[in-house]
Amino acid sequence: MNKETFFDKVYEVVRQIPVGRVSSYGAIAEYLGTKGSSRMVGYAMNACGNTFPPVPAHRVVNRNGMLTGKHHFPVPELMEQLLESEGVSVFNDKVVNFREVFWDPTLELKI
Repeated sequence: MNKETFFDKVYEVVRQIPVGRVSSYGAIAEYLGTKGSSRMVGYAMNACGNTFPPVPAHRVVNRNGMLTGKHHFPVPELMEQLLESEGVSVFNDKVVNFREVFWDPTLELKI
């Protein structure tokens, strides 16, 4: 029997974040019914490098829009480059218009 892991559930949500939008570790944790486990969402993002289908981990930032996960990419600048290639503006490692591009899975997805 193949049980879906917490990481699998995180990946399922992150794969649904639209191009040009971002979400946060905490919003994903809350959607999954595990409010307070944002750190575990971060661990999932750190471990998603070889998953298939790919997980757009660059679209997950902290609750203030900071690119706190950038050091887990092959080069730290890659997270910002990927976001900007999708139309998300970043300045000083922070999403510029965070509130406007924030994607809340609790509002966008059905549980």
